[in-house]
Amino acid sequence: MDELDANVSSKEGFGSVEKVVLLTFLSAVILMAVLGNLLVMVAVCRDRQLRKIKTNYFIVSLAFADLLVSVLVMPFGAIELVQDVWIYGEMFCLVRTSLDVLLTTASIFHLCCISLDRYYAICCQPLVYRNKMTPLRIALMLGGCWVIPMFISFLPIMQGWNNVGIIDLERISKPRLGQDLHVIEKRKFNKNSNSTYCIFMVNKPYAITCSVVAFYIPFLLMVLAYYRIYVTAKEHAHQIQMLQRAGAPSEGRPQPADQHSTHRMRTETKAAKTLCIIMGCFCLCWAPFFVTNIVDPFVDYTVPGQVWTAFLWLGYINSGLNPFLYAFLNKSFRRAFLIILCCDDERYRRPSILGQTVPCSTTTINGSTHVLRDAVECGGQWESQSHPPTTSPLVAAQPSDT
Repeated sequence: MDELDANVSSKEGFGSVEKVVLLTFLSAVILMAVLGNLLVMVAVCRDRQLRKIKTNYFIVSLAFADLLVSVLVMPFGAIELVQDVWIYGEMFCLVRTSLDVLLTTASIFHLCCISLDRYYAICCQPLVYRNKMTPLRIALMLGGCWVIPMFISFLPIMQGWNNVGIIDLERISKPRLGQDLHVIEKRKFNKNSNSTYCIFMVNKPYAITCSVVAFYIPFLLMVLAYYRIYVTAKEHAHQIQMLQRAGAPSEGRPQPADQHSTHRMRTETKAAKTLCIIMGCFCLCWAPFFVTNIVDPFVDYTVPGQVWTAFLWLGYINSGLNPFLYAFLNKSFRRAFLIILCCDDERYRRPSILGQTVPCSTTTINGSTHVLRDAVECGGQWESQSHPPTTSPLVAAQPSDT
């Protein structure tokens, strides 16, 4: 008995240290997500040039969804994880779970819409982009990002459709299922500490439907869109390289056009790497959870609860990474962030368009003329006659709305 008490005490001591480390880590994740997404929203609201870019409407809505995840979902999950008990009742558990599914799905939908917007802007003709991405269509896409997740979150969860068939297992007299049901109950209740957990159990139809709608379809669209952007960027870089070789002088210093072409080639290489980072982070954060979400019902719910928790928080981390991937890597956003953080310091404001010239060169892709420039702006104004250059979807200039 004394040996048992000693073991229990040692485990509790280790648990205390573990809780401190866990609480520190979770607090850092939540703080990073809150501050990062708030900064993105404030930057767009204060910067008129950022408001002119169509893609930024999706980025702001994405930041709002991720902000809600970090404020309405993460803190309650962190409290339950650290205290090892759910103290807010069964009804709020359903509400919190519904918000979790709604907001994380909305976040993924926004990532998908950003990839489609970049595809139309970079891989299609300028007129196609203008016809596709009209203000009405952007509004409908944004509305869909918020409305469609309702049909796999609040509606089925509050109605209990995700539990249909799981509760009925109690009436089945198969020993194996009875044993697995005991595992299910252990997820909800801890007999040793008499604690209750907020557990989200899903049946096979809901697991497949939710995972396909919330992850696999957006993931497929993102892969196709970014693959086409990657191919177009490579073709653009190859065309510039061929033009550079054909027109390079045999003697003397490099011509200005060659300098811009060399810079553009480096930019295209960076763009390709950026796309790999975006897709890599998205897959790393969400693929483990949604693969497990489908597998678990088919293995009679034997996936350990610790694995579920780890994969779920890995997905939450994506809400903190999105501001860095979709905004912090953008030069215009970084300038806006510096203005906000440095209290409107004049050194970080955009230079006046009077007397400012940004060297530009042109190339042709898909039968249309592209303006190649070092900055997002050329001469301070958006080039209305140009198609967005095939650079990173994070820094590609937008065609003028006017």
